[in-house]
Amino acid sequence: MKKRVGILTSGGDCPGLNATIRGAAKALYQRFGSDVEIIGIQNGYSGLIHGDWREMQQHEFSGILTRGGTILGTKRTPFKMMRVIEDDKIDKVAEMKKTYKNAKLDCLLCLGGNGTHKTANLLSEEGLNIIGLPKTIDNDIYGTDVTFGFHTAVDIATEVLDRIHTTATSHRRCMVVELMGNKAGWLTLYAGIAGGADIILLPELPYNIDNVVEAVLRRAEEGKYFSIVAMAEGCFDIKEAAMKKKERAAKRAENGERTATNRVAMQIEKATGFETRVCVPGHMQRGGSPSPYDRVLATQFGTHAAKLVEADHYGVAVAMKNNIVTENPLKDVAGKTKLVPETCDMLTVARRMGISLG
Repeated sequence: MKKRVGILTSGGDCPGLNATIRGAAKALYQRFGSDVEIIGIQNGYSGLIHGDWREMQQHEFSGILTRGGTILGTKRTPFKMMRVIEDDKIDKVAEMKKTYKNAKLDCLLCLGGNGTHKTANLLSEEGLNIIGLPKTIDNDIYGTDVTFGFHTAVDIATEVLDRIHTTATSHRRCMVVELMGNKAGWLTLYAGIAGGADIILLPELPYNIDNVVEAVLRRAEEGKYFSIVAMAEGCFDIKEAAMKKKERAAKRAENGERTATNRVAMQIEKATGFETRVCVPGHMQRGGSPSPYDRVLATQFGTHAAKLVEADHYGVAVAMKNNIVTENPLKDVAGKTKLVPETCDMLTVARRMGISLG
């Protein structure tokens, strides 16, 4: 039986998207041969809404294992706007269903993070055959131990911390490194430990600036006249923790702040007298070639998705659980965020190492 399989990548790009596309495509061709047609949806759900798709050729999936980004292009299309009719008068859900039908798809593979999975579940509930694949450097998708892109981002963030160490030591400075992670601190936690950070600040654990300052001064008393602070972009202090999200955002806007990172740096310098600088590696953390680990993981996920297509098993998201590739019902994981829990083993490791968590 012939299959027409659609693939799209949505949300922020990250290393491993092309490797996953390749894994799914090669496994589908291996199973179905000439009886499979793969349809590339351009620029995520935006392409699905606007009918921007094309039939892809088998050779297009060769030579992309190591390539960063995504050959299909990606775009953020917020889930909260999916059922909202805007000025363009477009019914997004109706148009996505129309494109699915016009492209004569038997199923659609949706590669992305939390927002992508929420829209994937919406389409599944609308009767389309959907399979989600977990992509994000934040590692915050519920129901899977790891997402592709995370390992590479940890490698990059760790290298940043490694390099910051030498200049911090040379100049006896305190360096505050802002890493990606708006809601979840997995990337900062793992990179912070791997990169030898002295202080690790996470969104899940509102910090007390007095504790941060104390950690810097304690190191100075021990003859260590530099400190490395690994800080997730979504961090907030204990005062902000008592505010509602909109109130916190308004307060920051009033102070000209996007994140708390520069504020922390100024507070440290004022309280300790140590010259303090901020480093923001930003989008470098999700650029470039995937690590060997992510290439393998992405291939595992892609080939498992092909297996699900063969079995006509839809309405699910691929996952890794206890080192076994499996799947979860989309309805059970969509809209849920996997945060760093207080009981996380890596937090225990950090505390045993004497790392301050603010």
